[in-house]
Amino acid sequence: MKQGTLFASTLAGALLMLLAPFVPSATAQTVVEAAAEHRFQIDFRVNDAALAKMLPAGWETVIATTGPAKDCNLRMIFIDRMAVMVGTDKTATPHTARLVYLAIPVREIGTKNAGQIIIHGLTENAGDAPGTFGTYQHATTAKMSRTHAASGGVMTGSENWEFAAASGEHMSLQVEYVRGPARKGVNEVKFFYPNDPSKYQIFKTDQAIDIMRNPTTNPPDNIKKFSYKAGGGKIAALFDGTEKVVSWDSFPWYIRTVSTP
Repeated sequence: MKQGTLFASTLAGALLMLLAPFVPSATAQTVVEAAAEHRFQIDFRVNDAALAKMLPAGWETVIATTGPAKDCNLRMIFIDRMAVMVGTDKTATPHTARLVYLAIPVREIGTKNAGQIIIHGLTENAGDAPGTFGTYQHATTAKMSRTHAASGGVMTGSENWEFAAASGEHMSLQVEYVRGPARKGVNEVKFFYPNDPSKYQIFKTDQAIDIMRNPTTNPPDNIKKFSYKAGGGKIAALFDGTEKVVSWDSFPWYIRTVSTP
């Protein structure tokens, strides 16, 4: 068996075992997709007025006043989907993918209905655009490289991501870091459809998060080099030079199931 095939088979098997606690009953939710992913997330505070124009009527941003997400109103998430399944056990085609998306923590005004909305994304797979939420664009430029090295018990990493659409939207990231201690967590979040927020999907995750730099919680600063670029087209108003990064977060592993109610 070729090494790449063996790796994919092993990763898929591990994904199935990790997904076991998240498979819903037949009377509850229907799993439509599952994936094992690596993520790097940048939390921003961007222009509130520009962001509000991208929300459906009757919805508003949720901005934390304390904790690691303090002041964040927009998340830019770079994703390496290493093993993708249809449902919980059928290998998807294609079975891997790279993408970046912008997500806003939101709530329906006057209610307790809360979650996130993906307002834009760039994906390397043309078949994934515009996607379920109608917001993805095919990235005519889509590049990703990740390397890691260990010496003396210290692990360092380097990541380079670059996505751009033919219409000008672009997001890129270059970062070097020292791997810090990760915290394990589980989460369940509703992701609402931007054009019809009465509809949503449920993202359930089992994850490890390594907060590498954060001016609020002030963990050890493990970012050694960092730069990003974003803007153009539909997202130009969000990245006008006034935006501010408020957290740098790595997810060395991220097991996600997507369900419908």
